[in-house]
Amino acid sequence: MRMRTTLLLSFLSVSLGVASLSLVIVHSILQKQIRRDISAGLQRSMDTFRNIQTQQEQTLRHEASLLAALPVLKSLMTTSDTLTIRDGAGPYYSLSGGDLFALADPNGTAVALFENGVSWDGVDPRSFIPASVFANPQEQYFLLRGRLYVIAAEPLYFGSAAAGTRLGYVLLGYSVNDRLAQEVSQVASAEVVFCANRMLVATTLDQHSRVAFAQHVAALDSYGAEGHDLWLGKEHFVGASTLLSSPADPAVRLVVLESWDQSSRYLTRLNHALLLLGAFLLVLSGLLAIYLSTTITRPLDRLVAGARALGAGNFDYQLRRAGAREIQELGEAFDRMRRRLRDAQQELLAAERLATIGQMASSISHDLRHYLSAVYANAEFLGYDSADPQERLELLAEIRHGVRGMTDLIESLLLFSRTGQSMQFSWESLSFLTERSVALVRAHPEAQNVRFSFDPMPQVDAWVDTLKIERAIYNLLLNGCQAARQGSADPQVHISLTEDTEWISVRIADNGPGVPESIRVTLFQPFVSEGKPNGMGLGLALAHKIAQEHGGGVMLEESRPGRTVFRLALAKSKLRQFATAAQLPESPVAAE
Repeated sequence: MRMRTTLLLSFLSVSLGVASLSLVIVHSILQKQIRRDISAGLQRSMDTFRNIQTQQEQTLRHEASLLAALPVLKSLMTTSDTLTIRDGAGPYYSLSGGDLFALADPNGTAVALFENGVSWDGVDPRSFIPASVFANPQEQYFLLRGRLYVIAAEPLYFGSAAAGTRLGYVLLGYSVNDRLAQEVSQVASAEVVFCANRMLVATTLDQHSRVAFAQHVAALDSYGAEGHDLWLGKEHFVGASTLLSSPADPAVRLVVLESWDQSSRYLTRLNHALLLLGAFLLVLSGLLAIYLSTTITRPLDRLVAGARALGAGNFDYQLRRAGAREIQELGEAFDRMRRRLRDAQQELLAAERLATIGQMASSISHDLRHYLSAVYANAEFLGYDSADPQERLELLAEIRHGVRGMTDLIESLLLFSRTGQSMQFSWESLSFLTERSVALVRAHPEAQNVRFSFDPMPQVDAWVDTLKIERAIYNLLLNGCQAARQGSADPQVHISLTEDTEWISVRIADNGPGVPESIRVTLFQPFVSEGKPNGMGLGLALAHKIAQEHGGGVMLEESRPGRTVFRLALAKSKLRQFATAAQLPESPVAAE
């Protein structure tokens, strides 16, 4: 990854991480604070209701006591006629101002009942109000036909409560309805729900929320004053619950709900503000990264380009120095190093050229001196009159051998010096070139007593440089003959020609001792000829360079005592390019 990209990603990652972490921390802290505030508000709401309830209960007991002390009501209860009591109780119910009013005989049997301004005429109140309700002097909750009431009962006495006669009971109550829930909601600033025996009896919720809340009624017993999450439709609420009734009463619960969504609106706005701040930090980090890229990473990129050019051998690459002072100093140091390397390279090339010339001169002088000595000595022997015709023929053969050796040496040097130059393409048969190279090698003294064998030669035609390919095959054959004569009393060289979809290959195998391990790495370099009595080490190097010019190379496929295989490979893709360069139609072989 480029430094510029790394730097940009680093700045963006840090900015994004800081913004995200800040958002998470602030969100978590504010969320906890909002929950604490909501829980505290719910607890205050329930405390507020308890205060209101205490005041209303005190008022209820006081009103019930006043009614129980009325002489006319006591006089009414002295009658034993139930209809008379019901008819006479109406004005007292209106006087009480409560939502529920009832009278009972001394045994606690209800004889008159009024609810929300309506008398229960023709209905037996005893089936709705048990005697135990009148026996409890304290206020309590009472569930009547799905309506919840807070009631207080007071006995009626003729005379004093201690020594008088009990005439009956008066019961007074107020309704726990939506109006009461609304009053509590206004004081508590929250939604209010009253439930009795797991049944909703009064609430400030709308109709849709009531239906949704009914699904949570069964779980109200697990709710406490610390606050619990629940969803009514799509709105999120936090609710707290408290039990209002005593064990003997109906299970009455007050549930106070506060909307989390409304309470956290400012948190949402804060989140938006933090997101905008994070986006600003990202943009700022991007601009800072671009600035640093301009002053640091781009000059470093130019330094990298200069280093690559230097590695490719371009010692004249001009490095433009810009950026920070340290970067400019680094560029100046790089230029000094480049100039020193250029000078050292030139000195090294000069030394290598001198070493190569010396090595080549040494090899050439050795081989030329060998051939010239043979020619000179044999020519001198020819001058003797005592030499018979047979000896003269042998001396002439030795002279021809020396001349042939010097000619081959000069041709190899000339051909090696011309590798890499323009080639002369022609459409030739590779099998014919191989057979002609074998015929030429047979006439060489190094091929005497060498037995040649062939695999069936396929007809393979291609565009090649005929003279160079023939010379490459000739060199490989001569190399195989020299190796075979060193390692076996029956020297053999085997030749095969094959082709596939990508390569044309000529393989030459000999039964010599194999290639020494010490020269296998440098085998195809010039003047490497370890173990050979004759030659200056140009044969394999020349064959390899000719094969490279044809898109391939010469490879040592196998080498062990008794079998060594060299493969000359020509790339068909390169031969097709030769056909195009010759501006002639591609042959069937080259077009495969």
